Amino acid sequence: MFKDIFQKKRKYATIPSERALRGEGQEAGERPKREIPEGLMNKCSKCGTIQYSKELEKNLKVCPACGYHMRLNAMERIAMVLDEQGFVEHDADMISVDPLDFPGYSNKLEQQRLKSGLKEAVITGEGTIEGLPVVVAVMSFDFFTGSMGSVVGEKITRAIEHATEKRLPLIIFSTSGGARMQESILSLMQMAKTSAALSRLDEQGGLYISVITDPTTGGVSASFASLGDIIIAEPGAVFGFAGRIVIEQTIRQKLPDDFQTAEFNLQHGQLDMVVHRKELRATLGKLLDMHSEKGGV
Repeated sequence: MFKDIFQKKRKYATIPSERALRGEGQEAGERPKREIPEGLMNKCSKCGTIQYSKELEKNLKVCPACGYHMRLNAMERIAMVLDEQGFVEHDADMISVDPLDFPGYSNKLEQQRLKSGLKEAVITGEGTIEGLPVVVAVMSFDFFTGSMGSVVGEKITRAIEHATEKRLPLIIFSTSGGARMQESILSLMQMAKTSAALSRLDEQGGLYISVITDPTTGGVSASFASLGDIIIAEPGAVFGFAGRIVIEQTIRQKLPDDFQTAEFNLQHGQLDMVVHRKELRATLGKLLDMHSEKGGV
């Protein structure tokens, strides 16, 4: 009895039946409906196509109708790109605090951890891609819009230093809304810190591949995301510093429809290549092989 009272009810999304959409078999004003479990279907935010969530996951969260690349969280990205075995996460217990006593920040951090299942907006570690060792830093937009606070900057800097020390290639997958305002200057300092660490990696002859995912803006775009020896972006990924509306209001001009997209940036020399998600793992594997001792470089 008590089990029935407190049992959690399954949530459903209600959509009109096909007959209802055609206007058949219904009284005036009546719309027959079907009950579909929540999460079973997914709607593309670009073209509006509705598809089964499981089929979309099999397609790496790329809309089969229009090719729109939906956002992945850090764990999904790691599972997609790195080999199944051998990924070792670094600095997993490092979390943000509230160094400036910013109103409400501590509560928001806890909410973000509960909502995303992550401790911070980046996961770093060491693994392999097609058997080739690599150090990675993978950002996640679903934690505080991937904003870069002091912990994000510290974790990425440590990943860069680990790659430098171990003489391993480095790949950073960027996605961010910019610097985390709740940490003020401490956040902005991470731009210089990560850039300086990358300079030391470069002096040692290390390889750094920057992968731009949607969106990558603000302080992240103006620091480590733009400093790769090779810069790759997923199709349609927004990549730029200030937002489109801010720029249009500042220069008082209408910008092109594809402004700040991966394709626009490739055309204007800001990227080396735009790679479809299905081909990203293979492309990274080839680049790592070319620059490895095995590849003769």
